[in-house]
Amino acid sequence: MMNNDVLRRVRYALNLNDATMMEIFALSDDEISRDELLTYLKKDNEEGFVALNDKHMGLFLDGLITYKRGKQDNPPAKKAEPALDNNGILKKLRIALEFKEDDMLHTLKLADFELSKGELSAFFRQEGHKHHRKCGDQILRNFLQGLTIHFRQPPEEDDE
Repeated sequence: MMNNDVLRRVRYALNLNDATMMEIFALSDDEISRDELLTYLKKDNEEGFVALNDKHMGLFLDGLITYKRGKQDNPPAKKAEPALDNNGILKKLRIALEFKEDDMLHTLKLADFELSKGELSAFFRQEGHKHHRKCGDQILRNFLQGLTIHFRQPPEEDDE
């Protein structure tokens, strides 16, 4: 899945405005202008589209973690991060939103996508582990769709 699509979907799901998006980037020491942000938010067939690279996507997600959870008192030493893939995006979103396994499964279920606990945990295992599994675009897309439903749709009223 393209990083720009993920950025747009996270922005919509969490109802983030331009100023908040720029603040989130800044929280990970990645100062961007509003014009830069708007080029990242364009669709790939629109004029002025600029592809969001893995480094900037990772910095946005790190900033989102800080934005949602606050700064760490004693942050661990920065180590070289592997190239950002769907597994990394899913993991960082899980951390930012403080989702547990059941929250993740519920979010996927909101998008009519069923996954077992074992299948979900395989996405968070280290690469090289015998049960590690790559997160496909469909799963990430459904998770982002579930986030949108979770955060943007009003809770259903009970008929009591």
